[in-house]
Amino acid sequence: MDADPVITDPELYSVVFENERVRVLEYRDRPGDRTHLHQHPDMVIIPLATFRRRLTLDGRTVEIEKVTHDAGWVPAQSHIGENIGDNDSHALFVELKQPTA
Repeated sequence: MDADPVITDPELYSVVFENERVRVLEYRDRPGDRTHLHQHPDMVIIPLATFRRRLTLDGRTVEIEKVTHDAGWVPAQSHIGENIGDNDSHALFVELKQPTA
């Protein structure tokens, strides 16, 4: 991964578990915080708080709201994220790794 979020934004992302199949990241930010451009492989997001974000990806900008415990699938992507809500963001990302050969 060229733009690993743990490298680009270490104050926002931390690794809480990793093995040969998955990596689990914890993400926390505050209103107004913005990430640098980074990449994620296919993953599952598990919001631990309800939050609103603006994502810039593939030359377009979208606004999303995630609700506490409303887990969802996120395909591999590069993006910049910004907390545009009134609440802190808190989520777990379960990033999938390719099976070993």
